[in-house]
Amino acid sequence: MDKETIKQKIKTIEGKRESLVKLLERSDLGTLRLDVNQALEELDELVDEFHLTFPEETSN
Repeated sequence: MDKETIKQKIKTIEGKRESLVKLLERSDLGTLRLDVNQALEELDELVDEFHLTFPEETSN
């Protein structure tokens, strides 16, 4: 997988973050709240790792 493909996939993932945040705000999630919160944390870690690996992409 080349850098440009990874960059596009990360942008797609970043775009879906808001959906997880909105889902986390729902009051009817019950125990699924833990899974959604975990997914959000892992997504943030993935994006952070990308920006550490390719720091020049942070400004875009």
